[in-house]
Amino acid sequence: MARPLPAQQLVEIKEIRDGVLILKDASLRVVMIASSINFALKSQEEQDAIVAQYQNYLNSLDFSIESFVHSRKLNIEPYLATLRERLGREYSELMKIQITEYIDFVKAFVESSNIMTKNFYVVIPFTPILVFQRETVKRGLLSFLPSLSGAGKRMEKDIREHGIAQEKFEEYKIQLYQRVEVARQGLARIGVRLVPLNTEELIELFYSLYNPGELEKGKMPGVAG
Repeated sequence: MARPLPAQQLVEIKEIRDGVLILKDASLRVVMIASSINFALKSQEEQDAIVAQYQNYLNSLDFSIESFVHSRKLNIEPYLATLRERLGREYSELMKIQITEYIDFVKAFVESSNIMTKNFYVVIPFTPILVFQRETVKRGLLSFLPSLSGAGKRMEKDIREHGIAQEKFEEYKIQLYQRVEVARQGLARIGVRLVPLNTEELIELFYSLYNPGELEKGKMPGVAG
């Protein structure tokens, strides 16, 4: 019977640096949280305009994007912790009783209602190897495609084994964030704001994706700033 693979081998993330995901295939990603609009409350004309603008936005992109929705059970532990802290500072016996009853009510209500929170995300990719190949072809080196393929493979192998040097990373990050700005400006036209996640927020996001039950209990490992 085949032994199961370690979980780390199933995760495609090699590292997170300066708010940028670096994957094992040497590609980079920026993950942005998106605001939402209440489409149902818009008039028919407004809905048609939003759909048309979104179609134009997608057609204008010369790179791929990914969007996903992350749903999870509402974590009320931070709110309850604040109430318990207030309870500990309260001197009035009547207020203590009221706060205690309120804490019990909130816990029971959330547990019985199974309240979910939804966050919307947009992912912007950048693959240095593909850009390297495309830019080389643009310079007219079509006759050298076989050696170009080999150079690309050597580049990928070097990044896989040794990671991306900081100088190169900064160069790739600039190009990646050019795409980020295109995405942000395009969606801003339909009232959707995009905010890139920083390193700590990315760690929390992926921890919650791979450990959904832990954050529901208020458990999250400490993250160095």
